[in-house]
Amino acid sequence: MSRPRLLGLTGSIGMGKSTTAALFREKGVPVWDADAAVHALYAEGGGAVRPLAALCPEAVRHGAVDRDALKAWIAREPEALMRIEAVVHPLVAADRQAFIDRHQNAPLLVLDIPLLFETGADKWLDAVLVVTAAPEVQRARVLDRPGMTEAQLDTILARQMPDAEKRARADHVIETLTPDHAGAEVAALIESLGTANA
Repeated sequence: MSRPRLLGLTGSIGMGKSTTAALFREKGVPVWDADAAVHALYAEGGGAVRPLAALCPEAVRHGAVDRDALKAWIAREPEALMRIEAVVHPLVAADRQAFIDRHQNAPLLVLDIPLLFETGADKWLDAVLVVTAAPEVQRARVLDRPGMTEAQLDTILARQMPDAEKRARADHVIETLTPDHAGAEVAALIESLGTANA
């Protein structure tokens, strides 16, 4: 029995990744979102709450993981991040595998992974799609977000692989100039992969 084709979706902040993921969903392609998986794990009753409470009791408030408390712990103790990742990464991987298992009959699955190359996910995916936009468009989009500053954006960009490197390593690249343009590119990519979902 054939398995779904796994397409990784990534891109730097402000490049239109969420919009592109939504376009795939509109075309009937199931999309797994790594950020949403972590959010669910950190929420009340989520799988990461109890193990993280055992590591750092003050990181859990009202039955959910407090991200600000986690950040404060990481700032105090350099090894904290590794300990958090040791708990969270296997839970995220299990959530991703459960998603793939649920959609075994789909011809194509999109896996939305912000740090795709940084975490080595490109090694097990069938192909990688990178979304991109001109640097000035990227900055304008991100600085339009409530509370975002130039300094915060520069800090985020410094932690992410440069856009040019992502594009060089990608199997497919979509420029998110406008929603219509991105939509047409997504439709063409689905068709070229030979996996148009009915």
